[in-house]
Amino acid sequence: MAARAMWKAEVQIGTTSVPVKLYAAVVDKKVRFHILDKQKTRVKQHMVTPDDNDEIPNEEIQKGYEVEPGKFVILAKEDLDSLTPKPSKKIEVEAFIDPEKISQQYYERPYYLGPDGDTKAYFSLADALSRSGKEALVHWVMRNKSYSGALRADDSYLMLYTLRPAEAVIDAAQLPKPAGSKPTQKEIAMAKHLISLLEGEFDVANYKDEYRERLLEFLQRKAKGHAPRLTAVKAKRQTGALDTALAKSIARLKKGKRAA
Repeated sequence: MAARAMWKAEVQIGTTSVPVKLYAAVVDKKVRFHILDKQKTRVKQHMVTPDDNDEIPNEEIQKGYEVEPGKFVILAKEDLDSLTPKPSKKIEVEAFIDPEKISQQYYERPYYLGPDGDTKAYFSLADALSRSGKEALVHWVMRNKSYSGALRADDSYLMLYTLRPAEAVIDAAQLPKPAGSKPTQKEIAMAKHLISLLEGEFDVANYKDEYRERLLEFLQRKAKGHAPRLTAVKAKRQTGALDTALAKSIARLKKGKRAA
């Protein structure tokens, strides 16, 4: 099935505009369940008061922000509408930077940008961006929400990534500092050797949602009248000195490679 465009816009670089269509680059594959009663009838959720369980009609529901215990600021629809950014069809390029300048923590959701009519301008931009080795920092408004993001070229196409705001990213400096003694030169050398033994290529086919696959298989078997009992696999906890653990890991890897 052909991908369907979610949104149309223009990449704005100074006075140059490149018309594009935005497509989802990922899909949610979570297994979703319906809420049923004992008669297998779907049930609905309602807003009720916590004390007497009375249902509250939608027209009486308000949004409030708690500024201190028991004290709320009420926001009406008009208040929220006044805070909504003005609609726009521009993806504005603010700067070009080296990709390593952006920590991986900031990348959130990827999208494809495809050409919208002017294919020459689109592929010229994709080729120039790819040759430069740079990413563009961009800003846009989509569906009543403003976004900051990174625009990059990937295999002759453009990809757009939303970036998390700074307040949503935890800096490593906020974490407790590791305690304990520093590793010895022997342990460092063994760790490097272990890393070299595990060098390989990334194959996306090797990375699957194993829980989802097990769950779907279980549901299919249960639908046919077969319901095997599944038990959680307990992870073995390794203990002992670091150099001993590294030595065991290296020995197992070498043994596995000889067997292969």
